[in-house]
Amino acid sequence: MLFDGKAIQVEVIDNIAHFTFNIKESGANVIGSLATGELSEALAKIQSSNAKGVLYKSSKEHFIFGADITEFMVHFKKSHEELKSWILDMHDLMNGYEDLEIPTVAAINGFALGGGLEFCLTADYRVMDTKAKIGLPETQLGIMPGWGGSVRLPRMCGADHAIEWITAGKHYKADAALKIGAVDAVVEPAKLEASAITLLERAINGELDWKAKKVVKKSPLRLDQIEASMVFETAKGFVAGIAGPNYPAPVKSIEVMQQACTMDREAAIQVEADAFASLAHTAVAENLVTVFMGSEYLKKVSKKMTKDSPETNKAAVLGAGIMGGGIAYQSASKGTPILMKDINDGALELGLNEAIKLLNKMVKREKITPEMMAKTISMITPTLSYGDFDSVDTIVEAVVENIKIKSSVLADLEEKVSADTVIASNTSTISITELAKNLKRPEKFCGMHFFNPVHRMPLVEVIRGEKSSEATIAQTVKYALQMGKIPIVVNDCAGFLINRVLFPYFNGFNKLIEDGVDYKRIDKVMEKFGWPMGPAYLMDVVGVDTGVHAASIMGDAFPDRMKMADKTVVEAMLGEKRLGQKNGIGFYKYEIDKRGKPKKLVDPDVDSIISKVVKRTVEVSDEEIVDRMMLPMIFECARCLEEKIVNTPQEVDMGLLMGLGFPPFRAGALKYADSVGLKNIAEKSQKYIELGKMYEPTDGFNKLADSGSTYYR
Repeated sequence: MLFDGKAIQVEVIDNIAHFTFNIKESGANVIGSLATGELSEALAKIQSSNAKGVLYKSSKEHFIFGADITEFMVHFKKSHEELKSWILDMHDLMNGYEDLEIPTVAAINGFALGGGLEFCLTADYRVMDTKAKIGLPETQLGIMPGWGGSVRLPRMCGADHAIEWITAGKHYKADAALKIGAVDAVVEPAKLEASAITLLERAINGELDWKAKKVVKKSPLRLDQIEASMVFETAKGFVAGIAGPNYPAPVKSIEVMQQACTMDREAAIQVEADAFASLAHTAVAENLVTVFMGSEYLKKVSKKMTKDSPETNKAAVLGAGIMGGGIAYQSASKGTPILMKDINDGALELGLNEAIKLLNKMVKREKITPEMMAKTISMITPTLSYGDFDSVDTIVEAVVENIKIKSSVLADLEEKVSADTVIASNTSTISITELAKNLKRPEKFCGMHFFNPVHRMPLVEVIRGEKSSEATIAQTVKYALQMGKIPIVVNDCAGFLINRVLFPYFNGFNKLIEDGVDYKRIDKVMEKFGWPMGPAYLMDVVGVDTGVHAASIMGDAFPDRMKMADKTVVEAMLGEKRLGQKNGIGFYKYEIDKRGKPKKLVDPDVDSIISKVVKRTVEVSDEEIVDRMMLPMIFECARCLEEKIVNTPQEVDMGLLMGLGFPPFRAGALKYADSVGLKNIAEKSQKYIELGKMYEPTDGFNKLADSGSTYYR
């Protein structure tokens, strides 16, 4: 053994140095201080050996996931020059591997992402197995490749391809990587190492000009001035339009590639390191890294909770239609067979058609084959009876949102299933504890709140009723994971987490309308804040009738701050039968565009309806609009945390991001409050306290503010 480290092992076999990434005390290969230190030691050993070539490989199911983000966050707190110096030290290390005077080949399996792919780019050749994925996702974290990715990739694959890969931050399959020249060969997993060795032997024997490969990566980009200007300037305009002003990293990465395209490797690296350090110190990077860490936290919580829980081998959804069909599709598409029951053929047909529609879209986008579609459809069994329900592990009840109907259906269902079956209600507002009162086995019952559309929204709220057992919660969480969803466990209350914090936000909107603020202006201001749509547009998408029904439930549950004293603008819309997108008229009117999607248009008839609920005319600034919308949401989030509806600020904020589309660059309501300053938020609230208790900070919030603390310590 030439080198036997805790993260890297090197052994020379038949004149080839087999360089293996394997962090022995971890299930994941990442590049942190341990791997970095050993990269330096291993390089020195290889340089002094008699090896004629180097094979880079991994002994795990993946190559390298990337840099250790937890360590990155420590480096991000350094000064600009200190951070840049650390980045340049990493470049020296990467350059050392690229400058080896013998040929090198990387055998890529599993995932090679971020810094993991950047290491692979130092090799002369890359062989990838058919199941592997590679990518440079740094812009998703508000930064950009910092270990040579923006330098090497455009020189290897061309500026156009490098711009697409780096700015999108996606993971790419083997065929896409081969097409642009990011890898040199693609083989079946079983043949990966042997094929990489064969390629390396050809280079050693002089059949391949591996030295020319090195020259290309160290030289300026092969573009003349006019070509470079056209490529980069066009890309900047296009990417800026997609990313928007709140996400600077994608455009910055293009600027870096443009500036460095006429430089050799050494000069180009300096540009990359300086830009990386600048981006790392932005609030956007801090917040997007916080989101990433929150996502990792949720995975750990779910993994620990479901460690000993059985899988759902067969599921059922009670209630077809759009929601039931979406749930059936999601379950079947991820490999869990599911029964779909309703009381008539028309509802079953609607649910099955919903699943077929979603699968057809996947076929058209070439995400799946027609054969895969047929297999998925075969895993959905429509039924009018409870005949096979005694063999089902987990059932999702998804009938109409009415406590009497749900209670009746659930009691009937319980008689038809085995004592071991878990039943979960897909309710958005109704108390799980109340629904369980007429059940004989309330310990086998919980909530499982999906968000619409099911196939797009990643979040599932798993609601713990007073008598729900931990085994029931764990099994439901595991089924959510099987469906490819991200579950958050919440304790029972009206609206649970997401709807409970959403309706104070909507009430902030109602109050602004009462003060004569134009709904279109409110939408524009909140979209500029970062929401994917403003509150009026969101209500149209949710459904005005649904919004009024849910608001009534929330008002009854929390009358001190959620019950509106007077008729709201949303109720006025419902009175005029303006239901939103579902009937083509709401705050806006809708026409179907060429793609079959509703197009939003301003409807002048709305103004006369709104005028009936306006009480006064108040001049408000854009900042005040944001405050009046966001403060009620922030304070309700604080209450949910203090009442232990959820356990951590991360769960609150990740729920908002995944369930409501809260702007990721702000990282969630509580993280946003931290960034503004809790003391500042508390002071702002005093300006609006006359508007109602929803603008009153909680005792816990005030305590944190007074102590100078934050939610994210």
